[in-house]
Amino acid sequence: MKSRGFAIFALFMVQLLYGLNFTFAKIVINENYVKPFAFVILRVGGATILFWLFSLLLPKEKIERNDYFKFFIAAIFGVVINMLLFLKGLELTTPIHAASIVTVTPVIILLLSAFILKEKITNLKILGVALAFVGALTLTLFGESTRAGDNVVLGNTFIFINAISYSIYIILIKQLTAKYHPFTFIKWLFLFGFFMVLPFGYSELLEVKWTTFTPYVSFSVGFVVVGATFATYLLNPLALSKLKASTVGVFIYLQPVIAGLFAIIMGADVVDAIKIVTMVLIFCGVYLVSKKPKKST
Repeated sequence: MKSRGFAIFALFMVQLLYGLNFTFAKIVINENYVKPFAFVILRVGGATILFWLFSLLLPKEKIERNDYFKFFIAAIFGVVINMLLFLKGLELTTPIHAASIVTVTPVIILLLSAFILKEKITNLKILGVALAFVGALTLTLFGESTRAGDNVVLGNTFIFINAISYSIYIILIKQLTAKYHPFTFIKWLFLFGFFMVLPFGYSELLEVKWTTFTPYVSFSVGFVVVGATFATYLLNPLALSKLKASTVGVFIYLQPVIAGLFAIIMGADVVDAIKIVTMVLIFCGVYLVSKKPKKST
């Protein structure tokens, strides 16, 4: 029970960090401090260093040779496609739109879990997904942001492809979490990913003017690297080791709620009836999906 409770807590922290990440990353990119692909290199490179340093404190695990290829494939979907399209899409659309679009991820994960992992889809889980999806869809259609995107349609498309890629990643690592400690495969995941994203953002990285960084920009970059990358990629596998992939996926519905609340706190949005109703629906959906089914006698 305690391990499941910690897994739920870990999932909530992941969504909290991701929810705040939308605003922090958007500001850094839109103010032209760091371009999207250069930001990906900083994000992946910084997290790679942290994962390898922390792994030195843990016992070494022997990795089967065939699993290195699985790490490589997981890196393509979970690091390369996922992060490149996320930050590029975030540059072109608004934080609230981006946070809302990623809520299609649980639906994709639920379907993939049923076909690939043979997870049983219960009526309670279907109801939870439906409630959360209705709430997220309503927030997407009627929620507004004071920050206009340069090309919302293209940005939203990138974010949608990012959501599909992340869903595939969650399914791929579900099998690895039962075999290895999170640090063992994530350090390799990011090492492979770093060398793959390097060609995309190297030229943009050379254009970064480090001396122009304000304390807030430096904090934002640090938050994206340490909080929204290192911490989230560590906590997600820990949660996956105790919970079903579809349960992990539905927690993504919390992201638009958190992103919206943070925008309100920052003075970028206001509270209204629609936001309150959608947040209630999303939280109810998450509760139903995360509720452990009773064992039949």
